[in-house]
Amino acid sequence: MAEIYIPVYEQYTLTIKEAACYFRIGENKLRRLAEENPDAPWLIRNGNRIQIKRRQFEKVIDTLDVI
Repeated sequence: MAEIYIPVYEQYTLTIKEAACYFRIGENKLRRLAEENPDAPWLIRNGNRIQIKRRQFEKVIDTLDVI
């Protein structure tokens, strides 16, 4: 079965690595944000794997001047 490619800008959730590239934020900074905000609405945990809800995190980024 062929693998389906979905562009990052259309994905509902992003891995830490994908989000770091998309938002131009370091992977360590994103991991720290996830650890400091475990109940954030933009965060999903699947076991020990972190997923970031792209659109909700975009809204958070839009409200910030410094991250």
